[in-house]
Amino acid sequence: METITKDIRLATSKDTSLLALLGRITFRESHGGYIEDKTNLDAYLDRAFSFETTAKELSDDNNIYFIIYKNNFPVGYAKLVKNATSEFIYNHNICRLERIYVLEEFISQKFGIDLLNKTVDKAKELDFDIIWLSVYIKNIKAIKFYQKNNFETVGSISFQIGKKGYENPILAKKL
Repeated sequence: METITKDIRLATSKDTSLLALLGRITFRESHGGYIEDKTNLDAYLDRAFSFETTAKELSDDNNIYFIIYKNNFPVGYAKLVKNATSEFIYNHNICRLERIYVLEEFISQKFGIDLLNKTVDKAKELDFDIIWLSVYIKNIKAIKFYQKNNFETVGSISFQIGKKGYENPILAKKL
């Protein structure tokens, strides 16, 4: 039986290429099947997960990135955004779990819960009152995952890719 070691590390500027690639692959794995216009999907991936965009996000002090490894192999990441307000949450001391993605091959190995716990612990350490996120409405597995971990639906937004909007419930958790 294989011994599995899990390690979560704080990302640095040296991880820019890795995060851009992980972001691109995991977004396509989790959302690509829902987006009809693949040209719009490719344009979104090129913009959102370019080296330049990722480097800029990594250099922003409001963003905290974690990378999770299985036996020193990167399998996922999370992005926590400090002081990210939401029109659906009437509290100013909040943060956002903007991204939490695990490579499809490793989802069943519970890396997502490890990343979620790490980001929630960091939010508590930073004395935030609430953590919130958005998730695609057709991603039932993810919605159930968050609900199981005490997130509650507080609103809904439309996430644009190209000219098409995709409904995303907003979920929040008191810390």
